[in-house]
Amino acid sequence: MSNESPTLVKGEGPVTLSPSGSTPSQGSPLSPTSASKGPELPDELLQAGWGRCWSKRENRPYYFNRFTNQSLWEMPVLGQHDVISDPLGLNAAPEEGADCNLGNGQRKRRISEEQGAEPNSFKRAKVEPTTPISPSAPGAKPWNSAPDDKQSQPATPSTPSTPSTPGTPGAKPWSSAPEDKQSQSTPSVAPGPSPAPYRPAVVYWDLDIPTNAVIRERPPDPQLPPHPEVELHRAQLVTKLRQHYLELCHQREGIDPPRESFNRWLLERKVIDKGGDPLLPSDCDPVISPSMFREVMNDIPIRLSRIKYKEEARRQLFRYAEAAKKMIDSRNAPQDSRKVVKWNTEDTMSWLRRDHSASKEDYMDRLDHLRKQCGPHVTAVAKDSVEGICSKIYHISAEYSRRLKTAHSALMKECNLSEGCEPPEVQDRLVYCYPARLASPSPPQPRVELHFENEVACLRYKGEMVKINRGHFSKLELLYRYSCIDDTRFEKFLSRVWCLIKRYQVMFGSGVNEGTGLQGALPVAVFEALNKQFGVSFECFASPLNCYFKQFCSAFPDTDGFFGSRGPFLSFRPASGSFEANPPFSEELMDAMVTHFEDLLDSSTEPLSFIIFVPEWRDPATPALIRLEASRFLRHQLTVSAYEHEYRSGSQHICKRDEMYYKAVHGTVVFFLQNAAGFAKWEPNAERLAEITSAYQSSSSRPGPAPTAPPGDKDPAPKAAAAATTTTTTTTTTTATTERTTSVESPGPHDNNNNTNNTNSSSLEKSSSD
Repeated sequence: MSNESPTLVKGEGPVTLSPSGSTPSQGSPLSPTSASKGPELPDELLQAGWGRCWSKRENRPYYFNRFTNQSLWEMPVLGQHDVISDPLGLNAAPEEGADCNLGNGQRKRRISEEQGAEPNSFKRAKVEPTTPISPSAPGAKPWNSAPDDKQSQPATPSTPSTPSTPGTPGAKPWSSAPEDKQSQSTPSVAPGPSPAPYRPAVVYWDLDIPTNAVIRERPPDPQLPPHPEVELHRAQLVTKLRQHYLELCHQREGIDPPRESFNRWLLERKVIDKGGDPLLPSDCDPVISPSMFREVMNDIPIRLSRIKYKEEARRQLFRYAEAAKKMIDSRNAPQDSRKVVKWNTEDTMSWLRRDHSASKEDYMDRLDHLRKQCGPHVTAVAKDSVEGICSKIYHISAEYSRRLKTAHSALMKECNLSEGCEPPEVQDRLVYCYPARLASPSPPQPRVELHFENEVACLRYKGEMVKINRGHFSKLELLYRYSCIDDTRFEKFLSRVWCLIKRYQVMFGSGVNEGTGLQGALPVAVFEALNKQFGVSFECFASPLNCYFKQFCSAFPDTDGFFGSRGPFLSFRPASGSFEANPPFSEELMDAMVTHFEDLLDSSTEPLSFIIFVPEWRDPATPALIRLEASRFLRHQLTVSAYEHEYRSGSQHICKRDEMYYKAVHGTVVFFLQNAAGFAKWEPNAERLAEITSAYQSSSSRPGPAPTAPPGDKDPAPKAAAAATTTTTTTTTTTATTERTTSVESPGPHDNNNNTNNTNSSSLEKSSSD
């Protein structure tokens, strides 16, 4: 075909809307009147992007798809010529002798076998319901149907089941080539290949893997739908709350807030929070956060840094003695405490003046002894002040949450929308898991501007810009297409993407590399091995920005549900399936996770498996680590050595390719928790475990140049000066790969006085907590 632009026949060109939801417009008919006499296209073809056009060169009509730029002389058949109306290729005829193409995100399947098979473990267990019907909740599927986004036969709904790609007349599509040029094909002698839409050169996900997670049908989530105006207000209030925390630490204790302590406070509070705001805690018991109290107290009287050299050890010992003496003198302390601290600090000062030939180890031993002698007394005099900081931050957060609720309710009333519409009746039956849905209707969305700067998509609302690389922007389009059911024309897509990115940006914080550890992920090779060997198809802690599968749980059902999130994991109750869990490094969250796992495994007789990745903190061991090792559902555990395995960056949606991976500076313990049926189906035998180990060793899945770690906090807080280096015991070790990655120091390990578990971007944490 020639490259002349396609001309839609009158009455057959679908109405085109702008991404921001502006008024729809339709071009005037430019085709000959004879073309309009041809057969009209069915509605499902129009919704899939097909239109009948006129070729001036050939003087005859042809068919053009505005989503894929395909051109055909004959009327297209739904599902056989495009990926929009049939994204999983369920209706396409299988190629002779063709096998599955395992390319990430673009996999073709042999449908002839899948249509006749029902991958359902329940069928073998003889627990089928008598009437397999679809759940009333939007997007849900009966538990004995084909898994996730599959149908046994093509559907022809009155409303398009798959959203179309947004666009404005004359504007380039979002998936256009980097140079923002995309030619359109017109018919010539025969339909030729059309330019493919933009696809990222490097893909870190596989959205074609169907789910095997089965849940009980559940009602919609009561949270209000996201809106850029409310999200902007939330961002301003969270920023103010962070500033309050900084000022309180300076004024009351003379210290900077411990690194990432505010982020971990958000994680710990949301484990027990019963309030309505998705981010800010407002209804917690107890009011005093154990996480924030522990981390602030650990930095009193000074924050200790990792010691490398002798002079650093000497300087830190002097600073600690001086700060402890000053603090005990300025606070209302008991006389006995005052004597103990003064005697030990003066003795240390005298020793420093007298002995100039001490080694680094001598200084570290002396600092450890001084902390043990003075620490309890310093903690006692600072206790009330630190509790005041925690209480003040919580009450401010609760007040901000009430303000946001009021503003959001007022917005809904202005749009004449009621909060929490009557939810559909939920039946007590098993269904394949489906994305979280909201009970309240979504209000009209304001205009969000979009433009591309090289390989970065920039979205702006009222001067506030968020950024995401083109590959992950394309990923969000796919997730939205698979999961969103109330926006088939993509009119709300840009505003929802803006709210999504802004939410995680606000949760991370504004510091250099701050919060990126909250969104770390396993390497692609490990995910592939988990799926191949253990049938894993679901992530318990992820986000639309860092998920590998399209089935995942995340912290925010209001913003993430449109992109495939199944909601917070602690409220997610699967009855069957194989799951991967790599939780954020919050002690309280990990402990709650173990409780939830054991409850699920105890209550289900269907195959259920959880493969859990947690840091090996053993000085002392965290409660979660102790409970996992003692669990009656534990089938196997292995440990991967520190500095010999990697995590994928928490900022992968915006970072450079050579900053995508960096090493973990602590060991990672992998636990296999399974019930009897899960163990029979996914037993962690030697062959499967070897695949997981080799996946950590393998560099074949790593695209691009050798990664380097991003700059992090070079002066992190350790547990004690004497524990500057950590020895990690392993049950299964991997081969060092120092030539591939640059290791980065993390803040110090876990300890009795410091349970801060401060982590920079090298000690990656996974997804926001639930």
